Amino acid sequence: MLILFLFFPFFLSAQNISIIPLPKSIVKTNGLFQLNSNTIIGMNSNSLLPQAHYLQKELQKTTGMFIEVDPNEVKALIDLQLVKRDELPGSYTLKIEPNKIIITSSGNEGIFYGLVSLLQMLKTQPVGAIVNIPACEINDAPRFQWRGFMLDESRHFFGKEKVKQLLDWMTFYKLNKFHWHLTDVDGWRIEIKKYPKLTSIGGIGNKTDSLAEAKYYTQADIKEIVAYAADRFITVIPEIDMPGHATAANRAYPEYSGGSINKYPNFTFDPANEMTYQFLADILKETNSLFPAGMIHLGGDEVALGIQAWAGKPAIMDMMAKNRFTSLADLEHYFFRRMADTVIGMNDKILCWDEAAETDLPADKTIVFWWRQNVPSQLQLALQKKYQVVLCPRLPLYFDFVQDKSHVSGRKWVGTFNSVSSVYNFPYKEFPADQLQSGQILGIQANIWTELVGSEKRLDFMIFPRMAALSEAAWTDSANKDENSFNERLRSDFVLYDKAGIYYFNPFDLSMHPEAIDFAPKIIKPSIREKHHKRGHKSKLNGRHTKGNHTKAKQHHPKASGKRKTKHH
Repeated sequence: MLILFLFFPFFLSAQNISIIPLPKSIVKTNGLFQLNSNTIIGMNSNSLLPQAHYLQKELQKTTGMFIEVDPNEVKALIDLQLVKRDELPGSYTLKIEPNKIIITSSGNEGIFYGLVSLLQMLKTQPVGAIVNIPACEINDAPRFQWRGFMLDESRHFFGKEKVKQLLDWMTFYKLNKFHWHLTDVDGWRIEIKKYPKLTSIGGIGNKTDSLAEAKYYTQADIKEIVAYAADRFITVIPEIDMPGHATAANRAYPEYSGGSINKYPNFTFDPANEMTYQFLADILKETNSLFPAGMIHLGGDEVALGIQAWAGKPAIMDMMAKNRFTSLADLEHYFFRRMADTVIGMNDKILCWDEAAETDLPADKTIVFWWRQNVPSQLQLALQKKYQVVLCPRLPLYFDFVQDKSHVSGRKWVGTFNSVSSVYNFPYKEFPADQLQSGQILGIQANIWTELVGSEKRLDFMIFPRMAALSEAAWTDSANKDENSFNERLRSDFVLYDKAGIYYFNPFDLSMHPEAIDFAPKIIKPSIREKHHKRGHKSKLNGRHTKGNHTKAKQHHPKASGKRKTKHH
């Protein structure tokens, strides 16, 4: 009895199965599988060798054990099996018995996700010469095929090692689309060999220091990151923004600028200069050669912020007359269609923000990202046009929004913030079930814009643990979701964050990690008259641009720094 008592806490921990996102079903069975250095990983197809070696490396990192990989399946104690069955991509079965672990799927991706679940179970167990894993059977399948995360590195640049770390956590949480925002007003971050000034000049500066040394990814860097992601079944999607958000490119090559207006200098490309289209086509061709995703995000948002620079320019007026355009918006759509044709000509799909849904694009080649939660009509327009759609509304999927009412650096929407809970519970019940289950809704994505994120510490604070909540929202069927269960499993992941040196927000103990602030908010004090007559006045969170405004009237996307239009993310 004494021996049983001494080992009872260990036995309890071994029985704990903590996986995020929550699998479709977990059935606990009797016994434990004992992982040790004599365990062998085998498979029924040599095509699974990359997944086997991934597991081998991760087991060595996690447990310190070197586990042999042997293609001879007869010797396998961890057996990876490709089987023929009709199931969603990414589906798998993980069966843990006292004498064997078997992972089956109809595809390599599913086998990989089975390994990820196994590794999650291992990371919560005590490490020693033997690691005990509770016996169980897991049957799992993803809710959505698009489980995305977007990082903006134009505003502030974080570099290759940080991106790899984020890809590792995306893997841990079974996220599979990395949307990389590489060009914008503040910096051009992708090497284009035909136009070297894009990085040598356009790469200079960031949101908070216009003279900061040029920072960007070389083509070798990008190939390395894309390959790293591919090993983890993550697709990397580049965004080359146009025809707006072009300021960094226009600093480098001013001959392609669409002109300037107050607060928006050189914000757009010039639609009347025929060479602009060749310039951008060259850029897209080099970009396409680096990213095998089969899709390029062209932006297409907030062009209206700088479009008045086109008005009155003789070449543009001639072009509008020649094409019988009645508005600058017609010219914008013409521009976007031409660049979309370039992308289609490379056999890629066109990805765009929801404003571009107004452009007539081929339905089978277009994916629209719906970000303006206050403009549901734009979502309906995209669906009516038969475009595929990724849901990424500011509320609750913009991770640059604050996550608690006590936080002061970041954005709110009429006082609303993006809590871990709000991310977890998306998509809300307001979305019709038949719409969510249709093939047009590909899935969901969280975006983080980095105007107020200049350090890895703050980046981590804004991403974690909301990435975990995003994971379960994207993977787990709403009928199976249980927020109380999620919160318990999330607490166990905090131990892993601590080991990884991640400075995360703890929604259960706000004092544990105080808010990480890179740029102190500028508080605008009301005048004496305002104090007496405007008691409802709310000060801006940041005086440099309006992305921190609380009011709905200024619907700003952090991608731009304007103060008067309503088309900001």
